[in-house]
Amino acid sequence: MTANPRDRMVYSAAQLIRTQGVSGTGMREVVEHASAPRGSLQHYFPGGKDQLVREALAWSGEFAASRVKRYAAAAPTPGGLFAGMVAQWRDQFRDEGYAAGCPLVATTADVVAGNDDLRRAVREGFETWLRPVEESLRDMGVPPERARSLAVVMISALEGAIVMARAQEDPAPLDAVVAELGPVLDAARS
Repeated sequence: MTANPRDRMVYSAAQLIRTQGVSGTGMREVVEHASAPRGSLQHYFPGGKDQLVREALAWSGEFAASRVKRYAAAAPTPGGLFAGMVAQWRDQFRDEGYAAGCPLVATTADVVAGNDDLRRAVREGFETWLRPVEESLRDMGVPPERARSLAVVMISALEGAIVMARAQEDPAPLDAVVAELGPVLDAARS
């Protein structure tokens, strides 16, 4: 965590959205979670809650994207990349419980239908995450014409498994998507 109050508030907003959704996350709560000065909200986020949420979603997409290269380096196969992406969630659920999910999904379920700005922010967050997955798949020998669609399948399967694992308080859905999708992904290499 950084000492900069602005960055702490963006991070805190992302963390609170993961557990409470956008509607359940209050601005005062973000300030408190971030240990930021109360007046910093207007100073750093003159666009209010929507601006803060958009920046938290951008941070979330960048965070997910930053981890992709690490997973790919650790297991340089499409199935290995996917297993790494899933393992991070499995580990988190084991260590912290099932309260927190993906802020992109939480925002989509909570408010996207009525807020075009947040819909764009979610779309951009997913796109930020999709790009390195697609690039990694191409680097692993997946034909370019399939890399994008397989990246979409990987993230979609992961997000669905996260939702189901949280609902069931059981990592079995995560294990299932790795077991079933891993061989399909590895077979896509040319």
